[in-house]
Amino acid sequence: MTRLSRLGCFSALALLGASSLAAGAAPGSSGLQVVARIAGPDGGWDYASFDPARRRVYVAHGSSVMAIDADSGKVTADFAAGDHLHAVVPVPGTDLIVTTNSGDKSARVLSAADGKLIASIPTADDPDGATYDPSTGLVMVVNGAAGQVTMVDPKAGKSVGVISVPGGLEFPAADGKGRLYINVEDKNEIAVVDIAARKVIARYALAAGCAHPTGLAYVAGDRLVAACGAGAAEILDAASGRGLASFKIGGFPDAVLYDEGRGLAYIPSALSGTLAVIALSGKDANTIIDTVPTQSGARTGAVDPKTGKIYLPTAQYVLPAPVGKRPSPKPGTFEVLVLGRQ
Repeated sequence: MTRLSRLGCFSALALLGASSLAAGAAPGSSGLQVVARIAGPDGGWDYASFDPARRRVYVAHGSSVMAIDADSGKVTADFAAGDHLHAVVPVPGTDLIVTTNSGDKSARVLSAADGKLIASIPTADDPDGATYDPSTGLVMVVNGAAGQVTMVDPKAGKSVGVISVPGGLEFPAADGKGRLYINVEDKNEIAVVDIAARKVIARYALAAGCAHPTGLAYVAGDRLVAACGAGAAEILDAASGRGLASFKIGGFPDAVLYDEGRGLAYIPSALSGTLAVIALSGKDANTIIDTVPTQSGARTGAVDPKTGKIYLPTAQYVLPAPVGKRPSPKPGTFEVLVLGRQ
């Protein structure tokens, strides 16, 4: 999450004046509801991810990677060390994960077995969102403030190149066929990158209501689902940038979670404390089928492809915040919400 999104989100939460909590809400048409809460240590957080090979949830949690065993619920609060962590990317077919650390401007290659450091790779300013690209086996690290992408070879433990993508960058999504799509928050567009050529080949303008794009996912049907900080979401044709659908959602989302097996996308929104459930039934049939109560502050997350459970990190806040300051999480309130179908 870049500074623009983060400050706007926290300012809005301060205006809200209280944290809204999901309390015994009846499930809607998706059947989803909060079924568990997993406590963790105090501290800030950013993106979460799911490791299907190890049945593990990772949360980039300040200076530590928090790991949750999806089957037992066991928490390892300090699975791996970091420095202002933003993303944790499992590398398929290996025993490796890659983290992004804006504190020391690095991407770190870690052992997925025990979290030990294997390599620390320097990046440009603000290493933030990241994704694995199946077409190259590389992890693409977005350097939001620098307008660059660092191409990390996790097996070699080094950077193999940098791609210039001018603008305030947010989250990347790879199509697995050689294209990388990146939300450009300050330009309200999606940059299209040819990975082999290492250059931007197109820019897709988002609809007027979809300002400050944050979360992004590439989904079946060659589509992109973008979440926007202004409280909207848009689905585009990835090949042309043509808009397929636009929705109003809750304010200040920061991720799009994709459940390929169930044909669903989820967008958690921090301000409203809700999760938008989007059915991706066909290229021109994209519909919000449910809005699930979660908790204000829940803006990122991960989905378990086996069970369909959704994991959303959040906390309650000390409100109101001082003028011009971000509200701080209340001590002892950090937790990961688990949404499931009963």
